[in-house]
Amino acid sequence: MFMKKILFLTAILAAANVYVNGQGCVAIRSTGAVCTKHDPAMDAKGWQVNTSYRYFKSFRHFVGKEEQHERIENNTQVINWQHTLNVTVQRHFNNRWSLGLDLPLISNRRSSLYEHGGNNAGQSARHNTNASGIGDIRITAYRWLLDPGKSMNGNIQAGLGIKLPTGDYKHEDEFVKADSKVRGPVDQSIQPGDGGTGITAELSAYYNFNRTVGVYGNFYYLANPREENGVSTARGGTLSQTAILYKTTTMSVPDQYMARVGFNFSFDKFLFSAGGRLECIPSSDLIGGDEGFRRPGYVLSVEPGVAYSFKKFSAFATVPVAVERNRTKSNADKLRSAAEGIDAHGDAAFADYAINIGASFRL
Repeated sequence: MFMKKILFLTAILAAANVYVNGQGCVAIRSTGAVCTKHDPAMDAKGWQVNTSYRYFKSFRHFVGKEEQHERIENNTQVINWQHTLNVTVQRHFNNRWSLGLDLPLISNRRSSLYEHGGNNAGQSARHNTNASGIGDIRITAYRWLLDPGKSMNGNIQAGLGIKLPTGDYKHEDEFVKADSKVRGPVDQSIQPGDGGTGITAELSAYYNFNRTVGVYGNFYYLANPREENGVSTARGGTLSQTAILYKTTTMSVPDQYMARVGFNFSFDKFLFSAGGRLECIPSSDLIGGDEGFRRPGYVLSVEPGVAYSFKKFSAFATVPVAVERNRTKSNADKLRSAAEGIDAHGDAAFADYAINIGASFRL
């Protein structure tokens, strides 16, 4: 029974925030958290409810790996506050197969100068835009590749799913100009959805060396075949010539991926973890084209965590802290660099850390 509790706790932290929700203007979205929450002590059919909440504040601007310190010094930084609550219902058909439905609830706020009065207009020109609602729902089938009844020290779980465009991807708010207000779609980074139907693939694994020490790993990829969602990037204004020339007049529907690896340390009902986490929006997609506006980039974080197990209830918390942030070149940056003979490279704002808390209930 003690080993079974360790396996269950290992699975919780291995799964903690398997969904991806990037730290800032790099619009990595929440897409579920159901992967390896499996209790070997309950092999019969049953239901499980998982909840997880994620918060971060992004405000540090990067071009490549270089932080643009002057943005904070001049008070021209963009600030995003993002809150996501994921509610996942999972049906266990037996000790190997399960099906999960994840519903994200999102509330985002964005503060900037350049979208309103302009970066040179002073702090009175700083205003907020907001977006909230249901995000993109994900449905995923999972299978443990090894028999959980026989493979007690470790296992691998594979998941294949579909991400539905249920979130509002063309949410509008008011932008305050010098002498008027205009209405238009908010920035891509705070839109609740991306407008694409995607295919998700996951692998999660754990292995326990003994009663105290184990390792875990997760990999998640969302492939979005749709290239652009048709939503204007002009924020209610007039499209720039640069946007027209380099095909960023509308928002892209980018791929995204996440990888985690680390160690678990078990002590009675507590499980502590220490690992690394990578979240990324690539500049090119696996399927479909790369046109449209996107801010590609990645965040590499160290991720400490803790979990605690009750009889049919478990809770966890993790705090990934960024150690490397990189706003990589987009397709538009590459096109402009080649056409104009310059090193065109856009920026993006990132957070210092994120807070993830959650719980799992076996019904």
